[in-house]
Amino acid sequence: MNAIDLTIVLPALVAGLLVTATHVPLGAQVLARGIVFIDLAIAQIAGCGVLVANRLGLEPEGIAVQVAALVAALLGAALLTWTERRWPDVQEAVIGVIFVLAATGGILLLASNVRGSEHLRDLLVGQILWVQSRELAWTAAVYTVLLAIWFGLGSRLGRAGFYIIFACVVTVSVQLVGVYLVFATLIVPPLAVRRLEKRRIAAAWALGAVGYAIGLAASTLLDLPSGPVVVWTLAMLGVVVYALSGRRTHVRSAAI
Repeated sequence: MNAIDLTIVLPALVAGLLVTATHVPLGAQVLARGIVFIDLAIAQIAGCGVLVANRLGLEPEGIAVQVAALVAALLGAALLTWTERRWPDVQEAVIGVIFVLAATGGILLLASNVRGSEHLRDLLVGQILWVQSRELAWTAAVYTVLLAIWFGLGSRLGRAGFYIIFACVVTVSVQLVGVYLVFATLIVPPLAVRRLEKRRIAAAWALGAVGYAIGLAASTLLDLPSGPVVVWTLAMLGVVVYALSGRRTHVRSAAI
């Protein structure tokens, strides 16, 4: 069993808290709209943008790759905005098809790369334990602006505004923590607290924070990949919170 190195775990925890801060309110909106797999689709599209940039020989940490990922995600968001307006009754199915196309497109882009499987794993699982301080500062600044727009404008953003904000957030997050953690953070906390009558967002934020803290500590102690461990931790905590909130609601109803 390994010791916990706080110089590695703390920056990773900060990354998890930043992702949780933005993904919880967006996740609640995703559940309300019934488009659960939108984040997977846009995350995969953003990932394809990264892979295209890498294939063109651009520096992995450079601004050009970030721009490529953002442009790809915004194009995906524009496409989903159009399909929701054109075929609202089958939007979830359309999102699923786009996700499959983006996922297999990423595999095709890596087919001739000798390190293709490694790149694909990093895209899906992420490298949260190796996040750098400069990444955290840049991410915090971007998230602050996006959250200010989200909470400041609210419903006035409209369909297109929602998809644009979502695309920007996911573009940053998928490169920070990977596709799987993006999806888990977006969906699990809001889903777990949906039976609460008050302070759902606060409860979902707390669940995400605790999930990242426990998951990162456990993965370090057990020498296991951090991304999958955090995903499982969030899921198990989500089940517990959902069960407890249901029991509390039942007791309150019985008392009435």
